[in-house]
Amino acid sequence: MLVCSPTSLNHITLSGEISAWTSPKDVILKVADILTVKGGTGAIVEYFGPGVNSLSCTGMGTICNMGAEIGATTSIFPYNERMARYLHATERGEIAKIADNYKSVLESDVGAEYDEVIEINLSELKPLINGPFTPDLCTPVSEIGTRAEQEGWPTEVKVGLIGSCTNSSYEDMTRSSSIAKQAQAKGIKFKSLFTITPGSEQIRATIERDGVDQPLRDIGGLVLANACGPCIGQWDRQDVAKNEKNTIVTSYNRNFTGRNDANPNTHGFVASPEIATALALAGTLKFNPETDTLLDSEGNPFMLDTPYGDELPANGFDPGEDTYQAPPADVSSVSVEVDPSSNRLELLTPFSAWDGQDYHDLQLLVKVKGKCTTDHISAAGPWLKFRGHLNNISNNFLITATNSENGEMNSIKNVLTGEFGPVPGTAREYKASGIGWLAVGDENYGEGSSREHAALEPRHLGGKAIIVRSFARIHETNLKKQGMLPLTFADHADYDKVQPGDKVSILGLTSFAPGVPLTCKLTHPDGSTDEFSLNHTFNDNQIGWFKAGSALNAMAQ
Repeated sequence: MLVCSPTSLNHITLSGEISAWTSPKDVILKVADILTVKGGTGAIVEYFGPGVNSLSCTGMGTICNMGAEIGATTSIFPYNERMARYLHATERGEIAKIADNYKSVLESDVGAEYDEVIEINLSELKPLINGPFTPDLCTPVSEIGTRAEQEGWPTEVKVGLIGSCTNSSYEDMTRSSSIAKQAQAKGIKFKSLFTITPGSEQIRATIERDGVDQPLRDIGGLVLANACGPCIGQWDRQDVAKNEKNTIVTSYNRNFTGRNDANPNTHGFVASPEIATALALAGTLKFNPETDTLLDSEGNPFMLDTPYGDELPANGFDPGEDTYQAPPADVSSVSVEVDPSSNRLELLTPFSAWDGQDYHDLQLLVKVKGKCTTDHISAAGPWLKFRGHLNNISNNFLITATNSENGEMNSIKNVLTGEFGPVPGTAREYKASGIGWLAVGDENYGEGSSREHAALEPRHLGGKAIIVRSFARIHETNLKKQGMLPLTFADHADYDKVQPGDKVSILGLTSFAPGVPLTCKLTHPDGSTDEFSLNHTFNDNQIGWFKAGSALNAMAQ
């Protein structure tokens, strides 16, 4: 039973059948186009209709995985035979038998009502490519070359990248491999660099056993470790200069500025694995595999056949290497020792508990303008080596967010010195001076990865609250877990009342309760004031986190 309190229920009816170059990835790319990155915030998105049965179980998984890109609380499909088949193939047949017996409760109720209904005809859906810089900017593959030229986006594809948790199923890999086999037969290789990231050890081992990866390797592909890899910025990229304008095409789920390689000028496009593979063969966005030709090794034109793949491996999955190390049976005498001089590991210390008082005269650290994803809040790439050292990784806090005061990144005014400086350094000075601070943001603040550091860092640097027009759901919850106050303007227009140098008081905390708004009082540098309401989504348990200083503190009580 699914019990929750969503803001809305969205129903997406799928008709027709998926075929040819169109894939499940194109379904969610189209949904992102319709709903945008914030249109599904707080919603449960339910897929239904006869078209569902043309999707593999892992294809449905891809669609649900990327539901986070539209802000959905969760995405669900009705239980069907494709799911049962996958459960049996992954040695979970007993679960399939139980699900078969209760199938009627694993699908929508007859006559169920929804807040929004969207219809997508899979038979008419064409391959899509979304980007750059946001996963909801949608263009048909047939039109992307022309649009790129019009927009000034680089049309040369420097790198194609497939895999990650979103698109590395056996079906995905075999479909891409079928394209590589055609290229092999014609004596050609990738014109772009090309990487394959298995999403799990099981997929890595299975595609290696079945020779699925070999055709991709033979035409120039490089198989990376079965890890997040370039999808979250773990990519030691060497093919372009720093800040060089370029284009990459991935089958990942996100393509925010600088996400994959820390280069703000990398134009990241998201597509299906088969489209990423085809465009890497052509080396350009100006190639439509459904209508255009490539040249074989002798200069003769040929068209790629429709990709094909196996939904599940005929010989079952190979679990690969078992690298699990069980903890000691008795941990009472175990201690964790970390070298105090390490710059990559640091033991966490508990955050301080709330002092029981309203927040008075917090200093506005920065008012962020426009898109601010968790990549803007806590950049990935080379910073990831500090994931185990909170103090060091906090030096990336909001360094790529845009300051509304001057339109610049990582340049904010320090009220103690009157000088402009980096965001993390300014926050540290305020903390050292005993000055609590808050930050203000725009719409859908914290969209993207559920990056815990994006919530840990402001807390560590002395932050008390984040006030925005709207939050991405996961980031809002993460802030709560760290004892921060994620709050929203009851009237979105109140965002415009916030001025550089403001002192901010948050009133009503002494009677903090679910569903009861708080009050914000702004004291501007000229002495004038503004007062307005702030909303929150805290429940009783989460208010306990805030009072204890964090969820971990509350658990330890």
